[in-house]
Amino acid sequence: MKKKFNIIEQNKNQGGEMKTIIQTDKAPKAVGPYSQAVKVNNTVFTSGQLPIDPETGKIVEGSVEEQTRQMMENLKNVLEAAEASLDLVVKTTLFITDIKDFQKINSIYGEYFPKNPPARATVEVSALALGAQVEVDAIAVLSY
Repeated sequence: MKKKFNIIEQNKNQGGEMKTIIQTDKAPKAVGPYSQAVKVNNTVFTSGQLPIDPETGKIVEGSVEEQTRQMMENLKNVLEAAEASLDLVVKTTLFITDIKDFQKINSIYGEYFPKNPPARATVEVSALALGAQVEVDAIAVLSY
């Protein structure tokens, strides 16, 4: 099976746990000194995913629903690159710039977790990178 990601760095700590840096072209490049995701043994930790179109490198212009959908597609693609999926997500944190948009965002978010959704925290923030309206990060566990 061909890997869907580029291994940037892979190493073991003293306890023998393998740390793999995940990078895929199917999600936006990092806009700072961080990785799209880090896989440690059977757990994947994603960085915050913004509603950036991976092809243009720019925030999707439009409604908060359009931004939420792009953000979730980016999350899905990063997880898939790490050989995980949305079904394996156990925890997310959702950052939004206007709590009044919560229902709109929640509706789109729910489409990506139709059953057995992960635990989640939602936080209203004063601003997000690049002027985004939404951002999400996740933790997925590959095997229980």
